[in-house]
Amino acid sequence: MMRRCELPARDLRLLDPLFVYPSTVLGRERAIVVNLEQIRCVITADEVLLLNSLDSYVLQYAAELQRRLLQRAEGDELPFEFRALELALEAACSFLDAQAAELEIEAYPLLDELTSKISTLNLERVRRLKSRLVALTRRVQKVRDEIEQLMDDDGDMAEMYLTEKKMRMESSVFGDQSLLGYNSAGAAGTSVSAPVSPVSSPTESRKLEKTFSLCRSRHDSTKGSDNTTTEHIQELEMLLEAYFVVIDSTLNKLTSLKEYIDDTEDFINIQLDNVRNQLIQFELLLTTATFVVAIFGVVAGIFGMNFETSVFKIENAFQWVLVITSVVGVFIFCSFLWFFKYKRLMPL
Repeated sequence: MMRRCELPARDLRLLDPLFVYPSTVLGRERAIVVNLEQIRCVITADEVLLLNSLDSYVLQYAAELQRRLLQRAEGDELPFEFRALELALEAACSFLDAQAAELEIEAYPLLDELTSKISTLNLERVRRLKSRLVALTRRVQKVRDEIEQLMDDDGDMAEMYLTEKKMRMESSVFGDQSLLGYNSAGAAGTSVSAPVSPVSSPTESRKLEKTFSLCRSRHDSTKGSDNTTTEHIQELEMLLEAYFVVIDSTLNKLTSLKEYIDDTEDFINIQLDNVRNQLIQFELLLTTATFVVAIFGVVAGIFGMNFETSVFKIENAFQWVLVITSVVGVFIFCSFLWFFKYKRLMPL
């Protein structure tokens, strides 16, 4: 593979199925290394070399690529490598969008259930859901960043136009061979014994004209190839822009879902804070009532001491003690309530 596609070992290491690498698209001299989710392949100007050929996504990719190549529309002049790259981007974006849609279908009912019933089981399910969401968001963000990086760098996009580089290489090799054959033929036709004239002969001038015309035609072809490369860079940029919009839409879905989860967590925290405040208020009322009831214990303790007093000889003294103590207790309790309301400690 390294000799066939002129790839370094570090690029082929990205395609190793035993390792997990983030999504990457690399343009090299004779190949494009693609690592997009389930699609890991090497794209050349004439073929696509796929890994994991028994995987269902890879089989779908190969079948869809064959179908599109057979049903090529008229006027569609996209080179082979762009078609293969487009299908890889489409497969990755569709796969990530499907996972995002599946996560949305599972998340919204679960979050609505959690708002109505807070339980340990629902909280555990939401925690696992949020972990999946964070992992999927990272994968989508990496694909988006990779596409954006390619769109911002014209040099990388020019490196990916393998068909033009292959045609340019073939034309240069053909031109060098023709020029070499012409020089050898001219050398064979020159007489060894003929004297060298200081004035150039008509034959030599025609040779120079042909050489200059050949160089001029090669320069014009180079300029034309540069213009063609610029056009194809624009085509590749429009292609990448279309899938950038798709993956950005998927990222927006995941961002909206994350915001919904955050809003749900905030709502749950507000509910828990409200319950906690109610418990604190109840505890405050209970403490106040305990303090008022303790007054009866103080009065009972005083009258239970071993000493003589004339109060015990008064008729209905016990009833008066109870009434006075109750009135004092109610007055103290109402005073505490007024203080709590004045300080806004309770919504009374």
